[in-house]
Amino acid sequence: MLRKDLLRVSRAGGGYHPQFAGRGERPLAARVVGVFQGHVGEPRHRLDDALDDLEREADDFKLVRGFAALLEREAVFETRAPLPPERVRRVAFESAEAVGGVVDETDRRAALESAADRLGAESEDVERSLYADRDVNEVLSSFDPRWGPDELVEQYNLSLAQTALFDATEVRIRSSDPKRLVSAVKRLGLLYEIRRRGVGSDGVGGAGDVGGAGDVERAAEAHDADQAEERILIVTGPDALFRRTRRYGTAFARLLRSVAATAEWSLSATIDDRGTDRELHLGPDDVSVPDVEPVAAPTYDSGVEADFAARFANLDLDWELSREPEALAAGARAMIPDFAFDYRPAGSRKSGERESTEGDGDIADTGRTATPFRVYFEVMGFWTPEYVEKKLDQFGSVADDVELLVAVDESLGVGEEIESLDHRVVTYSGRVRVKDVVDALRAYESDLVEAAAASLPAEIVPDADVIDRDALAAERGVSVDALDSVTFPDHERIGGTLLRPGVLDALDAEIDAGMSFSDAEAVLDDHGVDDASAVLSRLGYRVAWDGLSGGTVEEK
Repeated sequence: MLRKDLLRVSRAGGGYHPQFAGRGERPLAARVVGVFQGHVGEPRHRLDDALDDLEREADDFKLVRGFAALLEREAVFETRAPLPPERVRRVAFESAEAVGGVVDETDRRAALESAADRLGAESEDVERSLYADRDVNEVLSSFDPRWGPDELVEQYNLSLAQTALFDATEVRIRSSDPKRLVSAVKRLGLLYEIRRRGVGSDGVGGAGDVGGAGDVERAAEAHDADQAEERILIVTGPDALFRRTRRYGTAFARLLRSVAATAEWSLSATIDDRGTDRELHLGPDDVSVPDVEPVAAPTYDSGVEADFAARFANLDLDWELSREPEALAAGARAMIPDFAFDYRPAGSRKSGERESTEGDGDIADTGRTATPFRVYFEVMGFWTPEYVEKKLDQFGSVADDVELLVAVDESLGVGEEIESLDHRVVTYSGRVRVKDVVDALRAYESDLVEAAAASLPAEIVPDADVIDRDALAAERGVSVDALDSVTFPDHERIGGTLLRPGVLDALDAEIDAGMSFSDAEAVLDDHGVDDASAVLSRLGYRVAWDGLSGGTVEEK
């Protein structure tokens, strides 16, 4: 970003048009770089004089100053003095007072010599050190810019566009993938709203809905490939809910780096130009970002969300919590819920991982993916009436097949209204109770277990002689509870393990009373049995423990 006094903008036609640098300004950029390179080891005032000369030669002095402002950030200035300047000034002023004040060059020389005597230095060193730490006397010690002339022009255009956003009151971003921008928006403390519009080949369209894979296929069959969806991210700040303000201009400027990192984008902004609203329009042809770095990693909108996520992560559940999932269609708008819960029974594969079969050492891709059941989770805590009305409108507009769980601050008093929209609700005060959310998820889980059990055969005959129920459930892509309704004619269930009778006979022959527990465990391990206590009990044994020395297998 540049200082606001370096902004170059045209207001032609009532708009707000930054005057970007082009290829024609490359020679000027190269000259500014050369001035810095040629003054390494020189004091700053000589560098400033050379830049002043260049400004007088250039068509636009602000452009020279803009280039110089960016390059100065790449320069290192340091104070070079034989003696510490602050100490020299103190002693020199005391010496000046001692000689009765300084009114002419003779008095000045006497004061400097007196100071030199007190400091044990030469008077020339005292004079050189007296004001060596002033900005104009600092020395350009090194200059190693990241940019050549072309990159400097590119960086200047980005900085100019950012500066133009300083007086913005609202920013509107068009992107086919607004989700990647939301984290940056939230990190910067801004508010956002996503609006959706169907756009045809002529670039104009009305409100549209997000379709699934089947909709895309049908659209292709109907030769309607020109129909696409446009999403508009409208960004403001918290105070904008109450009054018009320019206080978020710096945050908008920082957001531009993340916007320009997306593949396809355009940005328009309302600029408060000394009381007059003007429109600013930016696109990839205006601004590009070398070495783009996102603003920050995703963070939470509030302490309520962060607290809930931290506590939920400590639970050992079949539900996986993810932050800011994909956008949901909500009428003419779109919403990105705060969280999503994906149902992943213990050991099941994650969404998108391929099922495979093995043969001759190769993995054959079946083309199938395991997609988990998903419940979206929104924490509703902001209190303005406009916010509540907007959220209720979104909740009422999401598709019928979307499972949405809402944690709503009880002070809002809209829990019943949300439930009437066929969404599950938990209320909270201060913090979201994890137990309430888990109870709501258990209701889904009960239905999922029942459905999974119904999809299993009445009997299952595993190939392995010994298999853990968790492993079998993972193999089938269901929860362990779903196996409760299945019979295993060739295996006996002992604890969490299924064993063929022949394995039990072999174990019975190898394990005897009086054997140490560690030896018995070794026998069980050789047969692939992990649940030692349950199997020993089935064979009629128990373990007698003898303190820290271990245990002995005994008959029950």
